[in-house]
Amino acid sequence: MDILITGDARRWEEFQATRNTDGHNCVWEPELQLIRGETDVVIDLSLDERPENLMLYSMKPEVPVLGCLVKTSPSVWEQYPHIYGVNWLLGFIGMSPLETALSAAGEAPALEALMKTLGWAYETVRAATGMVTPRVVAMIINEAYFTAAEGTASREDIDISMKLGTNYPYGPFEWSKKAGIRNIYEVLQAVYRETGNERYKPAPLLREEYEALPF
Repeated sequence: MDILITGDARRWEEFQATRNTDGHNCVWEPELQLIRGETDVVIDLSLDERPENLMLYSMKPEVPVLGCLVKTSPSVWEQYPHIYGVNWLLGFIGMSPLETALSAAGEAPALEALMKTLGWAYETVRAATGMVTPRVVAMIINEAYFTAAEGTASREDIDISMKLGTNYPYGPFEWSKKAGIRNIYEVLQAVYRETGNERYKPAPLLREEYEALPF
């Protein structure tokens, strides 16, 4: 297949390091300008941050799109059957099975055929802001920030305790470094806006670190 990949450089690097695309022709474009006629599928690693790309995709309904739609409400893309939500956040790109979601108009057999051609294991979750794994990990990180702010334990101790107690591969602060503070904060904020549930409200310390980031 001819695969057009777009998105920021860090995600592209992680994609190259963790996703097998042997037998396929991959072209990376940091900024998407157009979809070439020979393109079989688009992988948009940064669609959450570049919603304007949806207009381009709407004009090419015959080309399926695997787009990062973790922070975006499903209501924004529910009318596009050829666009599939994927957890392409930093730190998650190489995870197997790949977490995907169908739009309201999406067809599961089409996604199954696409994933079979790519040779990737995947699972489909209900379309929801935050999806499943990013939402859970972000909540764990948020709670860790509350604990750190209280002075109950150091960040290192929290990471060690989490790995020993749950057998997770990373502690919450290690996860936050892999995924990026910006992504964790924005996932929480998006879910909080969508649900109004206070447990998704970013911890003050996390918000401080987010606001200190360069834009």
